[in-house]
Amino acid sequence: MWVRGAWRVRNAEAFSIEASAHHYITEIARPMPSDIGFQFAEPFWLILLIVPLLLRFLPTARHRLRDEDRLRNYADPHLLPHLLVQGTLGKRPLTRLSRWQLVWGLGVLALAGPRWDYTDIDIFQPGYDLVVLLDISRSMKVTDVKPSRIARAHQELEDLIRLKGGLRIGVIGFASVAHIVAPITDDVQTLHNLLPALSPELVRFPGSRLSAALDQARRLMSSQPPGSSRHLLLISDGDFDEPGLPERVRQLYESGIRFHALGVGTEQGGEVPYSPQGGTLRDANDNPILSHLDEAQLKDLTHIGGGEYQRAVFQDDDTRALLQAIYNGGTAKAVESGHQRVWHERFSLLVALAMLLVLPWFRRGSGSALQSL
Repeated sequence: MWVRGAWRVRNAEAFSIEASAHHYITEIARPMPSDIGFQFAEPFWLILLIVPLLLRFLPTARHRLRDEDRLRNYADPHLLPHLLVQGTLGKRPLTRLSRWQLVWGLGVLALAGPRWDYTDIDIFQPGYDLVVLLDISRSMKVTDVKPSRIARAHQELEDLIRLKGGLRIGVIGFASVAHIVAPITDDVQTLHNLLPALSPELVRFPGSRLSAALDQARRLMSSQPPGSSRHLLLISDGDFDEPGLPERVRQLYESGIRFHALGVGTEQGGEVPYSPQGGTLRDANDNPILSHLDEAQLKDLTHIGGGEYQRAVFQDDDTRALLQAIYNGGTAKAVESGHQRVWHERFSLLVALAMLLVLPWFRRGSGSALQSL
């Protein structure tokens, strides 16, 4: 996990946590210039180097050499090329065989995996994991916050990625069905690339089922190393009426997963758009369907889940407050460290040299490569 810089910085202020905050350790690469070794990754392939030597003792090769000796008894060696139809006697067969032997040897050496020069890497696993539950239901298209709730949610997620520090983040998008968009990772660029695709336009059926997203989040968290500080962050307008949510959040909290929420929208709310082309969703009585920010429900869930609630604002103060709550509420450290040596593989040099030797056999107009050998 390489340390990456901040992306799309909205202001120049650097994000910092209190002086007593936790230290986050990632991979540290150190080249080792004073101790550079050479070795083969798969030395057993080298036994194939004896094959070209065996070809020298084939009956056809021995007969060819004896024939050459007999012909030289009848003419001087420099006259033989002019007397024989096949050209210079013995030169082409031996050159062809020698070239094949050289190509074979280079291929075997490449298979053996020559390598020299390496980098030592210290690997540490971050101790803070966060799964973002992003609501992409139709109510997130309401424009009571500008430009829309879903656009504001994207902005909040951008801030979270930019300010995350040592936090590893996974993303689940949900409406009537929940889907894992990104597993828990610290790959900032991947998260940025996935954000534009998270839109209510992907939703085929109306509704918003947070319970399905909670189930998916539990599965993601179960794959994390023990001892990590585990957190969920719901980014939503809270416009869902689903029984049993408090009990589910309580079970998560008892299993060590804290629940946070970021409310997007206003109490006044707005009409839910029907489609990007226009129109408004209507009920059975042909009345426009209104969606409001249910701040009370979101606060209740975060209270049960031992987490923090913030309302989304244009500045990044809400994101900072959530991150502060995550770091302060956890006791995790780097739960495991390791040491790994990464060798620089050099087999490509031998492959390139072998290709240069084979290239003259593919002459234009000389037929196939096998016919020219």
